[in-house]
Parts: sequence; structure tokens; C-alpha cells
Amino acid sequence: MSHEFRLTHDVELKATPEQVWEAIATGPGVDSWFMGRNEIEPREGGRASMSMPGFTGRSTVTAWEPPHRFAYRSDPGEDGAFMAFEYLVEGRDGGTTALRFVHSGVLTGDWEAEYDALRKGDPLYLRTLAQYLEHFPGRTAVPVTAFGPQRSGPDTVWARLTRAVGLPEQVEEGDKVHFTVAGRTVDGVVDTVLAPAFLGVRTDDALLRFVDAGGLIMIGHHVFADVEVAEAEQTWSAWLASVPA
Repeated sequence: MSHEFRLTHDVELKATPEQVWEAIATGPGVDSWFMGRNEIEPREGGRASMSMPGFTGRSTVTAWEPPHRFAYRSDPGEDGAFMAFEYLVEGRDGGTTALRFVHSGVLTGDWEAEYDALRKGDPLYLRTLAQYLEHFPGRTAVPVTAFGPQRSGPDTVWARLTRAVGLPEQVEEGDKVHFTVAGRTVDGVVDTVLAPAFLGVRTDDALLRFVDAGGLIMIGHHVFADVEVAEAEQTWSAWLASVPA
């Protein structure tokens, strides 16, 4: 059975409409706050793609009105499932921008669980967008994605993750983070938290994102420095595998 859904989120961003447009409607911009590596053909009817290890999603641009309206729709699956995304951008006084994000489509299978994940996940990615525009304006990031080994339930995953980055299980935004990856010290601050599913850490040159992906830790980092992607993903995969159970 299929189910239609629609989620609407409003957020105020510390950026101009033009800066917001670059972040939401260009491949390098989307790489800097969303998932995977992205490509967008800049026109209505253009094609877009988002690639992660083992997966590539493709879409068609359905609205292209810079810098005010951008929308795209994923190619439907064999079961008819698809997702559509619309961004409405409006400049405000003081150099800020109001962004309305509308996420809609059709879910199939275990649609209730997927809908719940989208309802919780959308605001987290918009939070990352806000962090990107506020702290790394004019820069673009290298996306780094890696997956840890399958473990147990979300509470156990959260306990493992917080210990690994030197935090208590009761994490709050603003908490300081200090840990080591492949001999390199990572110092940062917690900028986003939704226990036990999502932890965001901001450093001087990265937005580090840790996600509970069904009993394992997935990372979707955005690194604002010159890095070799394959090497970085191998390094983080090894770190994830070393986190004690």
C-alpha cells in the first residue's frame, strides 16, 4: 500500500538569498551540508544526482527560478515511490533569508517508519545548512561518507559513539568535543543533537555528522579543506570499526 506525505519546514538563515541559492541549487553547495556527492544541471528539466557508497539517486529539476524557487523530484521506483523537494527563498531585512522547505511524495512498504525518519531528519539537515551558511560562508566542502560495522540497538550505538568522542551520554549543544582519529586530534563543539539518532560536531574546518543507521554508525562529514576522499573514507571507516562495542 502506498501513502502520500507532505512535510513543511520554515527556517531563518544568516545569509543572503543568493548565498542560500548557491547552497541549495548547486552541486558543490549541496555537498557542503546534505548527503553524498551531488550534481545539478541548472535549468528546469535538468537532471540531478546524489551519490553515496553503493547508491546513486537521480532526479529531475521541476522548478528553476533563481534565487527564489528551486524544486526537484526523484525518479519513481518500481513500486511508485518517489520524493519531491521544493525550496522557497525570501530575503529579509538585515541580510537574513527565510527559507521554506517542502518535502513530499509517496512512501511504500514500512512507510510509517520511513515517514518518522523523514519527519525527524529534515530539521537536522536544515540545521546543518544553517551552520554551513553561518560558519563557512563562501566555502564549499568535500563530502566524506563511511559506515561502521553492524552493532545492536540505538541506545547501545549512542553510548558507543558518545564515549568514542569523549562525551557523556547526556549530550547538549555547546559541549566540547576532543578525540583522536588516525593520530590526528579533533577538537570541536556539539552544534546539533538528537539522541540517540544524530550527533553534529563543528570544528574549525569541518561539519562532522554521525547518524544511527539501523544499529550501525554512519558518518556524513563535510570537510572544508583539501582531502583525498577515498583516503578520508578509509580512515573514518577504520575509526568506526575500532569503536568499542
